[in-house]
Amino acid sequence: MQRLRNVCGAGLLAVLAGCSTPNNYHTLVPSEPVRDSGQRIQVARVAVPPQVDRPQLVVRQGQSGLAILETEWWGANLVDEFRSALQDQLGGPVAGGKASLRVDVQRFDSVPGRYAALEAVWRLTRAGDAELTCRTSLQTPADNSITGLVNAHQANLRKLAEAVRGSARQGSCTRPG
Repeated sequence: MQRLRNVCGAGLLAVLAGCSTPNNYHTLVPSEPVRDSGQRIQVARVAVPPQVDRPQLVVRQGQSGLAILETEWWGANLVDEFRSALQDQLGGPVAGGKASLRVDVQRFDSVPGRYAALEAVWRLTRAGDAELTCRTSLQTPADNSITGLVNAHQANLRKLAEAVRGSARQGSCTRPG
């Protein structure tokens, strides 16, 4: 009898799974990474707000609401997606990197039909130099689609990488272009 119940339960799960909406997967890693021949920078650590560090996309609703989009997923948890995308923009991983970057994301907002926002405090340590601490705030318009939001976040990451590269060259905080 127990065996029959398990088989029936498995059959019910299969039927329910067939009725579910498929998941869509998104990445912050652009299809065309930036190839920069400048200083190599190793992304040592990234921290993101816990409200958004999950595999599902999280969007703002109204003034205080958040919605977890159950069928719209990142390729990995957001912190890993962010780290991979930023490392890709900075030229790929470097063994024993020439400079080390730590990023503390203060805000990672997705507002459908309005914008994607990124605020981060980041610390760049270059070999033989003092640590440079900078703050970057970015907001890119986005249409009312998930693809539009993801593209806007990719643009924000590209601008953050530009600011980090510029700061590594100049030895002082630069604003993204």
